[in-house]
Order: sequence, then C-alpha cells, then structure tokens
Amino acid sequence: MHESLSANLMLTAALLLSFCGMAWLALSMQVHAAQVWQYQPSPAVLRLLRILGGCSIGAALLLCLAVDHATMAVLVWVMALSGGALLVAFTLSSRPQRLRVLAPWIR
Repeated sequence: MHESLSANLMLTAALLLSFCGMAWLALSMQVHAAQVWQYQPSPAVLRLLRILGGCSIGAALLLCLAVDHATMAVLVWVMALSGGALLVAFTLSSRPQRLRVLAPWIR
C-alpha cells in the first residue's frame, strides 16, 4: 500500500512539474511574457525562466523513471508534457495573468 501511495505522489509531482516547466518555458518567450506582465522582463529573467523550465521537465522525467520501467516512464512523461502544454496554452489564451503565480519575483 505504501509503494502505491508513493508512486501516486511521485506521478502527481511529475504532472505538476510538467505543467510548471511548460509554463516557465512559455513565459521565457517575449510574446507570452508581455501577455502576462504587459511589459518585457529583462533577458536575465527570461534566461532564468528557461533554466527553471528545463530543470522541472527533467525532474519530471526522473520522477517518472523512479515509478516505472523506462518505456512506460517515457510514455507517461510525454503524456504529462502534452497535458501540461495544453493547459498552459488554454491558460494563455483565456486568462494569461493567472500564470503570474509561477513567477512571483517578476513585478
């Protein structure tokens, strides 16, 4: 029972990291950053968002690999990335300011 619970928690964390990673990668683009904050953040901030996005996507892969064998883990990871990207796209098209929560240090 404990293995199942920890596996579910790790997969939930992987889903959350996938969403955050895709959101940070989207926010590191000038167009989406302007959509969310109505101004252009500095290049250093955009670079930090790219690094955060890449690291969180990599961490999501590691969590998926910890739960399942490699072939299933990669499938789950790709599906999590697809779902995260879709959710970010819908958020950017309807209420982009909601993504400010993921980068509260940007004012």
